[in-house]
Amino acid sequence: MADLAPRSYLFVPGNRPDRFAKAAASGVDVVVIDLEDAVPVSEKKIARAALSEWLNANDTPIAVRVNDVNSEWFRDDIALCRAPSVKAVMLPKTERIDDIFLCECAANATEILPMIETAQGFRNVVAIAQHRLTTRLVFGNIDFQLDLGIDGDDEQLLYFRSQIVFASRIGNLLPPVDGVSTTLEDVEQIKRDTLRAKRLGFGAKLCIHPMQVDAVNAAFIPSAKDVEWARKVVESATASNGAAVAVDGRMVDRPVILKAQEILAESQRRQPALA
Repeated sequence: MADLAPRSYLFVPGNRPDRFAKAAASGVDVVVIDLEDAVPVSEKKIARAALSEWLNANDTPIAVRVNDVNSEWFRDDIALCRAPSVKAVMLPKTERIDDIFLCECAANATEILPMIETAQGFRNVVAIAQHRLTTRLVFGNIDFQLDLGIDGDDEQLLYFRSQIVFASRIGNLLPPVDGVSTTLEDVEQIKRDTLRAKRLGFGAKLCIHPMQVDAVNAAFIPSAKDVEWARKVVESATASNGAAVAVDGRMVDRPVILKAQEILAESQRRQPALA
């Protein structure tokens, strides 16, 4: 199961070290310690110091969202990411490939996760996706709406979401990470948002509260109907020894078999217990 891509990324304010361990125990796939938007300007240094202290005392793998490359805090943030337990750097407001090169000094980080949050970043998204250090694209939907003056997070962003999925495939990356849902307690809305992302080709979603994690994880787990279909496909393909075979009246070929195998692998994840 270790090779399955993360489905959920949970932001935790860097100035709240009391929440770090709680976030790690929330069932989320990746904890993202946030040094950017969640931290007031007056507490940037405090947050960095708190994270540094926690990294020295813990070996839990995490991601860090640093401040953007044009900020006064970026250099010190990225230096902190050399810690062995920092496995990914989430780079906000990535607009050009030069922004990613500036992350190279975080030599121990195995992943660079550029956030597409501006018109300029979207314009260069294919190049950003093809950069050798990029592992996965992240859609910063809230900042993106603000930058383009868009009002709404549904069909208003359909084109942009689809193009980020397309760019990810061109770059041979993991399926991208969709942006946040601002509702905290409306589980059904979070589920709808996550299923929309899944239908569009996203493979994960950002969370801003532990209450969102189970709904996001559950939405990325294949349904019982999908699992039943996938099992029938794999069993039929195995029995046919590679010969053409039909399942439920439809011809099964290699792409269909690969999709079925993917569904069965995903179905083995732990099913969250939703409240």
